[in-house]
Amino acid sequence: MPIFHGRGATGNRTSQRFALPRQEQDGDWLDMAEVIDGAQPPLRTTVTVERPRTIITRNQSPDIGFDRSINPYRGCEHGCVYCFARPTHAYLDLSPGLDFESRLFAKPDAAALLRAELAKPSYRVDRIALGTNTDPYQPIEGDWWITRAVLEVLAETRHPLTITTKSDRVVRDLDILAPMAADRLAAVVMSIGTLDPLTARRLEPRAPHPRRRLAAIRALAQAGVPTYVSLAPIIPAINDHEMEAILAAAAEAGALGAFFLPVRLPHEVAPLFRAWLDAHYPDRAAKVMATIQSMRGGRDNDPDFHSRMKGRGPWADLLRTRFTIARRKVGLGNIGVQLRCDLFTPPARDGQLRLL
Repeated sequence: MPIFHGRGATGNRTSQRFALPRQEQDGDWLDMAEVIDGAQPPLRTTVTVERPRTIITRNQSPDIGFDRSINPYRGCEHGCVYCFARPTHAYLDLSPGLDFESRLFAKPDAAALLRAELAKPSYRVDRIALGTNTDPYQPIEGDWWITRAVLEVLAETRHPLTITTKSDRVVRDLDILAPMAADRLAAVVMSIGTLDPLTARRLEPRAPHPRRRLAAIRALAQAGVPTYVSLAPIIPAINDHEMEAILAAAAEAGALGAFFLPVRLPHEVAPLFRAWLDAHYPDRAAKVMATIQSMRGGRDNDPDFHSRMKGRGPWADLLRTRFTIARRKVGLGNIGVQLRCDLFTPPARDGQLRLL
């Protein structure tokens, strides 16, 4: 099984769900490219501008604690092999494998679109979640600054927000987040699934080192930004043994609370994850998948609401018990983000803030 240095997925198979293979005419030569031309060149990241008509995504999922989110980017260069957002690339006739982490899309109009949506008379305020699908602080944010522009609009309008990220780049925007947090308008969730550098390089090859994320928690907490830690995902026989250590480190850094999610493998993620296991952990691949299936009703993935976030059976119960004991031992609470919605001031239709 090939391993692409600095990438998460081990392959780039096209999705079968949207008839892409039937749209590729005379493409058989690609199968022989490596044989004819030798080793493939290094995989480079490309960014394409996307011009959506709206930027706020709505959901009605009963097991998700928010009903709206913003994703400044499509695809994610962090390359987390387990990412449940990978299948969204199939909608673009791209592979959920290496394409997802190397063929990215940026939405530079995000801030302007947000301002227009917040100005609508019909808009009703509730917290907006950033980072629910792809990371708003993935490496290309350092060039595009789209997340920063979105935060500026939310700060101007005093709109509540939460951020979920694996990147310490979020600290760059403390000048916005700290004043918002002082008014109970902002909170951050830092995702840490392992403290081991080797495991991190395999699981999430282009995400910042776990210690940098702990340092970000400390900086956010010291600036008064409510910060939580997400142990997501917990993968049996890969990182589940680190649960207690991660919680202790997060608490020491200043996190207020924590939650965890068992690994989810929807659609094309399951075969990608299986190939990744074969490449990196062949000695335990069968054990990992058997345990995952025991938590997912005998399948690679459980799509049912509520149970998809918790898992079922003895293994899931054991993880929950361990997590609860460890969380309480180090003094961490649950994720209980309470943000204000009564301070919102919508922008005027001409793009300027309405004067009070």
